[in-house]
Amino acid sequence: MASAHYNVAMSPLIAAIVLLVASYLVGAIPFGYLVGRARGVNLFATGSGNIGATNAARVLGTTFGVLVFTLDFLKGAIPVATILPLARQLAPDADTALGQPDTLRVGAAALAFLGHLFPIYLGFRGGKGVATGAGTIFVLVPGPAALAVLFWVVVLLASRIVSLASLAAVSVLVAARLLGISGPFSEQALPITLYLIIGTAMVFVKHHSNLRRLFMGTESQSLPDGLRRRGWLRSLHLISLGLWFGGAAFFNFAAAPAIFESFKQVVSAGPSDRTAGETIIAADASQERKDALASALAGSAVGPVFPRYFGMQAFCGVITLITALSWYSTPGGRWRVCVIGAALLTVAVGWPISNHVSELRVLRFSTDTTIAAAAKAAFGPWHLVSLFLSFVTVCLAGLALALAARLPGEPVYASTDSL
Repeated sequence: MASAHYNVAMSPLIAAIVLLVASYLVGAIPFGYLVGRARGVNLFATGSGNIGATNAARVLGTTFGVLVFTLDFLKGAIPVATILPLARQLAPDADTALGQPDTLRVGAAALAFLGHLFPIYLGFRGGKGVATGAGTIFVLVPGPAALAVLFWVVVLLASRIVSLASLAAVSVLVAARLLGISGPFSEQALPITLYLIIGTAMVFVKHHSNLRRLFMGTESQSLPDGLRRRGWLRSLHLISLGLWFGGAAFFNFAAAPAIFESFKQVVSAGPSDRTAGETIIAADASQERKDALASALAGSAVGPVFPRYFGMQAFCGVITLITALSWYSTPGGRWRVCVIGAALLTVAVGWPISNHVSELRVLRFSTDTTIAAAAKAAFGPWHLVSLFLSFVTVCLAGLALALAARLPGEPVYASTDSL
């Protein structure tokens, strides 16, 4: 009698579903609750009633808080990092069973995150998801994740409020994603972008009670106010402000003018060793054509720098402003914040104007004479506006740096007149 043959190989779709379910089950492991129980404490009934790392640190001590955070972080990171290789092991093409591979990775991230928020082991009563969410995003988008962690540290030092730092961090994460890549809503980038936006929204929802206390001014400050915290705060303020002023001053007054002047010399003296011996323009070309070529070449060299230049300014400016806000109520604190805020505003206004100037710089050489003429007419005024805003930024950042010579909270030493 012929024996029936059964194909027991797992289909790609089934393999993907099994791994997604496993991601949820891993994310749902309530490490905070388990660590608390091991110490004889029910975190649901102690402190804020949350089983996350913050309440664990408050109730059990910093060491156990760090332990809970690490375990919650790993249960988010591991499923995302391992789901694609495991999918390929279980079934051919399982990594693309739901479309592009990032869709499966995002699915693992979302289910691990939901597992922490709504764990099946505790009747779907879980934590707020910051540590587990951080684990998932460090695998998906390590750059924006590192930026978010830095802002978490800065806001925590400035405010001493963990919930505010967490909400600020996830907001920075989404902003970094939207501004840091071209086409964040393109088909290729959409899964990760949606995950970050939806995950951030859920973190805000889970922090609704914290938001209410923040608006009422009754949210507790978890970080103690001491000399170490004040020292770190001043260091962050001075480093970010120094980088901001120094970078802006060097680029505007040293680097950019030198680049444009250098290209004028290259075009006028070519061919030379600086053009690899190649003729880039005829020696008998008019001075107007040479100047136009020099400007175009210099613009092509400087143009790609602008996004990073303005990004650096925005990054340093925001950190400088956040740290300054912690001294708002001190003598001179309001004036300090106003100066830094005005400088940051010039960066925010100058960034899109700079992009427009770069576009006009290219359009001046369009083969369409109408477009070229309009671009040439608009380039000069907009370029002057851009230069003026950059100059104002440098002046305001320099003023803020001068004000930093006497920061609040620093010891004041009495001086004696020499005899």
